[in-house]
Amino acid sequence: MKLGSLKSPSRDGELIVVSRDLKWAVRGSHIAPSLREAVERWNEVVGSLQKLSDQLNDNAKSLPGVFAVKEEDLLSALPRTWLFADGSAFIHHIKLVRKARNAALPETLATRPLMYQAESGRFLSPTEPIPQIDFAHGTDFEAEVGVILQDTPMGVSPEVALQKIALLVLINDVSLRGLIPEELGQGFGFFQSKPTKSLSPFAITPDELGEEWQGGRVMLPLMIDYNGQSFGRVSAAEMHFHFGELVAHAAKTRDLVAGTLIGSGTVSNEDISKGSGCLVEKRTLEQINAGTATTPFMRIGDTIEIQMLDRQQKSLFGKISQRVQAAQAMSPLGGHPSEQKRP
Repeated sequence: MKLGSLKSPSRDGELIVVSRDLKWAVRGSHIAPSLREAVERWNEVVGSLQKLSDQLNDNAKSLPGVFAVKEEDLLSALPRTWLFADGSAFIHHIKLVRKARNAALPETLATRPLMYQAESGRFLSPTEPIPQIDFAHGTDFEAEVGVILQDTPMGVSPEVALQKIALLVLINDVSLRGLIPEELGQGFGFFQSKPTKSLSPFAITPDELGEEWQGGRVMLPLMIDYNGQSFGRVSAAEMHFHFGELVAHAAKTRDLVAGTLIGSGTVSNEDISKGSGCLVEKRTLEQINAGTATTPFMRIGDTIEIQMLDRQQKSLFGKISQRVQAAQAMSPLGGHPSEQKRP
């Protein structure tokens, strides 16, 4: 099943059910007003949503109220939520970014996930500009996979945690590299250096991945194009910690409410021929190999596209497609969805 959020007067958008080929949709708001509320009542509504999804995939054009999907009419699949905890499950990425800022590796690198609490009050839509207030801040993209949870109890095991995953999404975890060293140097973690993120236009249930969902990992590459050129084809299968372990780590000392988003961290592979999931990795490799980093961080007008294709080369989550734009040129709240007219 594939779900999305149509722009509406609500900050949560309006829940839609989307066909497997991402071409057609039907409103699901009679079942649950929004995706956030659907996840909060997941066991109650999932059967009705699945039935609607089956009808849509069987004969979309005959279904009352069906309409053609236009990604510019969509918010991020989950427009906002209560908690976004972003992990760092790809150890190669940790090694490179620590090297970039001359920081030591944690002694528990291979045994305990790194995780921080990220912005979740509003996600940029998948086609919304990335605001840049100062080029010196070092704007970077980070291509990730994320999972959206049902209610998950404190102390859950990794095995049970996997059963609490309702949906998967893609994430562009925008980072401001120029602010990170000083901020972390204060000994209190990320905040200013981790601004508003964006999610894919569609969230999918794990069964949509079929055999490509194994052991809490997605066994497919993320496709990253930067300024119209291939930047990375990085395998999401190479997570050191799988999603069950990330969820269990987050739930060690607290219950996780339904709608909690857990991120994989930047998808990163040791095979450099696969490219990178963010600019800082490429810059670090340039520094190692040539003595200096030559790839700049993102500038006004730069574009980033992130998507994942199945084995038949069909898009699973739709595409995150964003351009960097001067913050002062953007409307208040970046053109909040509540200001958008309903299509």
